[in-house]
Amino acid sequence: MMSSRKSPIWHPFTQHALHGEMTRVVRGEGAYLYTADDRRIIDAIASWWVVTHGHCHPHIVRAIQEQAEKLNQIIFAGHTHDPAEAVAAQLLQLAPDNLDYVFFSDSGSTSVEVALKMALGYWHNIGVPRTRIIVMEHSYHGDTVGTMSVGARGVFNKAYEPLLFDVASVPFPVAGREQATLDALQAACRSETAAAFIVEPLILGAGGMLMYPPRVLKEMKRICEAHNVLFIADEVMTGWGRTGTLFACEQADVSPDIACYSKGLTGGSLPLAVTLCRAEIYDAHYSNDRSRTFFHSSSYTANPVACAAARANLELWQHGAGDRVASVAAMQERLIAPFRANPRFENVRHTGTITALDLKASDAGYLAGIGPKLQAFFQRRDLLLRPLGNTIYVMPPYCVTEADLEEIYAAIGDAADELT
Repeated sequence: MMSSRKSPIWHPFTQHALHGEMTRVVRGEGAYLYTADDRRIIDAIASWWVVTHGHCHPHIVRAIQEQAEKLNQIIFAGHTHDPAEAVAAQLLQLAPDNLDYVFFSDSGSTSVEVALKMALGYWHNIGVPRTRIIVMEHSYHGDTVGTMSVGARGVFNKAYEPLLFDVASVPFPVAGREQATLDALQAACRSETAAAFIVEPLILGAGGMLMYPPRVLKEMKRICEAHNVLFIADEVMTGWGRTGTLFACEQADVSPDIACYSKGLTGGSLPLAVTLCRAEIYDAHYSNDRSRTFFHSSSYTANPVACAAARANLELWQHGAGDRVASVAAMQERLIAPFRANPRFENVRHTGTITALDLKASDAGYLAGIGPKLQAFFQRRDLLLRPLGNTIYVMPPYCVTEADLEEIYAAIGDAADELT
């Protein structure tokens, strides 16, 4: 099929043969996006889960402006700067205990790539032949080769399967069948080659907003500890208040060996990511032998302007942002509750500031035919909602109002009435 070219831009996760004109956004403020044709859109998914306090938050904008006038870029190999030092220090104060070092990168995918390389580098440098990564069914960790390898195999990565490395997989802990997951993890960790287990704590994002309780997360960490398998928490999406606490691991009293944070790290203003690790992992790379260097970087590692945004974001968290998270979580629970009795929906669920529900349809999953119809319906209602197939989820910025949320849930109910 030949394309009908209107713009030279190739958009992410977009089938251009089926998608019409792109929505041209000219301004953002708080929970709203404003378009070139004078529409106001409620951002109900925090612009792909990144915006926390709201679009163009004044405190973060000021920090970006001030830093851009001082130092906008410097090679981070052999150099450092105040914004990065401040962000690292603040992160270690806020993150779970026993995380001692901070490695900067520029996206969620790269933060996970860094985590995988840290884990494998640790075992290699201490002379133990552990190379096997354990993953959870339905996981999504990014779109680079390493992160696709530890994610669910399917439509997202089928074309690239020859590039992907083999992993061990455990089933998702479905309610009532959690022990099967724990037994499978126990068996996988017994392998002499088991190096690390990577998991999205409490909520699997792109895999369908699948949720499981903190007690399961805690037990998974205990199993890894018992077998000396590194525990990697991918909190790229679940961090920064999304699950109701600053980091999801807090709810299970879990301190990972390696943790990945991105998305909300700068409040959703600029790309930045970090991978935190225990001292033992850093120490395994610390040597007079240069061949044991941790060989990873990007040109914009710890970009000063992005770090200034992150520092401003962390300041907001240290001055009461958590109170707003609790308020949004309460509103979300109140508004999702009636859908549990709605026969058109199933698996209605809620964790922290995130809600999700599955619209009963003739097909299900990411490529369900109802997905594009739902997205078009919500666009007509001036809502940014991007269903995962027949799964509709709401993950707003924390400045969202109750009236905004009421409008969102009214539209979800109307979509079910009109499209099913």
